[in-house]
Amino acid sequence: MQVKVVTRILEANDRMAEENRRRFAEAGLLAVNIMGTPGAGKTSLLERTIAALKPHLRIAVIEGDLMGSDDAERIGALDIPVVQINTGGACHLDANMISVVLADLPPLRELDLLIIENIGNLVCPAEFNLGEHMKIVVLSVTEGHDKPLKYPIMFQESKAMVLNKVDLLPYVDTDVEKVRRDALSLNPRLKLFEVSCRTGSGIDEWARWLRASRS
Repeated sequence: MQVKVVTRILEANDRMAEENRRRFAEAGLLAVNIMGTPGAGKTSLLERTIAALKPHLRIAVIEGDLMGSDDAERIGALDIPVVQINTGGACHLDANMISVVLADLPPLRELDLLIIENIGNLVCPAEFNLGEHMKIVVLSVTEGHDKPLKYPIMFQESKAMVLNKVDLLPYVDTDVEKVRRDALSLNPRLKLFEVSCRTGSGIDEWARWLRASRS
């Protein structure tokens, strides 16, 4: 039965996720899973976030993509330890993938923050536990205002939503209040941030919150 197969896959993933979470806890680091569609601005958000937090925290990044290493090269240029995972077609990262590449990072005790940039997708990444402490969904205003209700699990599972590219609001028809209202209807505790990675607007508030989340 397909349902049984899927259940076994998720159960095996959850066991590995718990092991990852144990390792993160022993090292005293915060692990964050960044999710969103291709083009939402996940990597740009990472670049801005790293620039804001690098003076305060020791950061490493795991980059997930179907193919290629462009995003990892962008992050590596910031003099941050980064590991690339290419899934070759899988639409999400899983806990075993994360476990395997941890050995390619500096010792976890030498890190304060591990950021995982997941595959560009609003469906599968939300369903796979990586052992992270929190999931963050990145949504851009160019995607329209219907995404929270179309992809509810992503917003229900996330601790925060970063609404990116707000500098483009004069040129799109996205109703930001509807996005906020729908997202909060799915998850009343969702923390909301409005940012522009191009101009830097809102980045300081987001970075301060992320830094505080480690304590």
